[in-house]
Amino acid sequence: MKPVDLQNVRKAFGPLQAVAGVSLSVPRGQMAGLIGHNGAGKSTLFRLMLGLLPPDAGSVRVVGCVAGGPGWREARRRIGYLPEQLALYDALSGRETLAFFARLKGAPQAQIEPLLERVGLAPAASRAVRTYSKGMRQRLGLAQALLGEPELLLLDEPSNGLDPAAIREFYALLAEQCARGCAVLITSHILAELQQRVDRLSILANGRVLAQGSVQELREQLALPLTVQLRGTAAQLQAAREAADALVTEALVTEALGGEASLSLRCARADKMALLQRLAPLTGALQDLQVLEPSLEDLYFGVGA
Repeated sequence: MKPVDLQNVRKAFGPLQAVAGVSLSVPRGQMAGLIGHNGAGKSTLFRLMLGLLPPDAGSVRVVGCVAGGPGWREARRRIGYLPEQLALYDALSGRETLAFFARLKGAPQAQIEPLLERVGLAPAASRAVRTYSKGMRQRLGLAQALLGEPELLLLDEPSNGLDPAAIREFYALLAEQCARGCAVLITSHILAELQQRVDRLSILANGRVLAQGSVQELREQLALPLTVQLRGTAAQLQAAREAADALVTEALVTEALGGEASLSLRCARADKMALLQRLAPLTGALQDLQVLEPSLEDLYFGVGA
């Protein structure tokens, strides 16, 4: 059983086809990313998976149950959700907030203190939520999503308001959840944040999935060019440029300081090894050589999202 299993799902609002035949799955223990422009269909997919909207066509199965179908009330307790716009009761303390959500989810009250400690809010647990910073409110929202040790986490822009150290800790916590078998599905506009952390990505545009796979699989599917970046003297880089000339689609000197320069050579993925072989005799004289893969941002725009 996959915690997320969508098959050819469609949802329209009048003439607007918000979700147009999306198939998507997330197995246990996997962290998946869902990226796309505003209006691509991400929020509608989340609402379908939460049982807040019925699909017009297709199948929406979440934690082994048809979303909104028989047994859904109990199944919904096995899902943790963090919305993009988090609404909390400002008069309650952090501890009281988690106690309230624990009662709603039927989660043990004994989970509250360890969760407050895990998200770094134990020292502020007795303070009113109105005194919390945006990052603290976000961490409290994550803690409520983790109540009940869910089988699935649906996280909509979850790092919003977190500083770099908190983001690193946040993803470490998600890795712990995956290690115990939880499935995680994240939407984010911060593509660099997802690139090294998710197991699989789905790129959405206009209600359709344009591409799916790991970052490396997407690189290979799209066959975007690689960049070989060299550093050395102008003469050394000129020799490298001449050796690689037939295999390079673009050559660009990116900086020149103190007699040294940096040269970027772009080539087709299929020509990578041939290019490196041509550069091999020169590498002893060069100061540095790096092979740069296309970033997730390159992939996103490469599929026309």
